[in-house]
Amino acid sequence: MHHVDLDSLDFIERISQLDPTIRVRVAFPHSSAAGTASTATVYFEVDPGARLGRHTDSAEELLLVLEGEGEATVGDESALARAGAIVTVPAMEPHDIRNIGRGPLRVLGFFSASTVVATFDEPTAPGGPQVFVIGAPVRIALPLAEPVLA
Repeated sequence: MHHVDLDSLDFIERISQLDPTIRVRVAFPHSSAAGTASTATVYFEVDPGARLGRHTDSAEELLLVLEGEGEATVGDESALARAGAIVTVPAMEPHDIRNIGRGPLRVLGFFSASTVVATFDEPTAPGGPQVFVIGAPVRIALPLAEPVLA
């Protein structure tokens, strides 16, 4: 049995050097790296005024807002997402969530695959990383690709 306590997770802190509004603490409690065969989860916390960062994921995702108030954007649509809301994000659909409340925004996401490739519109720092592989046996973050000259 794989048991997870959300209050005891080891977080990765992602803070963009290029956009100060992109600040998130994130953990991946379930994935192929943890032994799951067909699902993965992401748990993240966003401070007031901050956002996750616009990106796409290679698998469909359900976002369950556990605490706080956010503005979720999926494609060209935006909606208020308060505690108890579930937002559906189709695979490869650009999405983001911004904390518009006064306290922390806590979200648990469920992926339909155990390994997920997340590609962010904006790198964390000049030159990357911009692509993250969730569920890889080792943490993988890839920098922006250099243009290929013919």
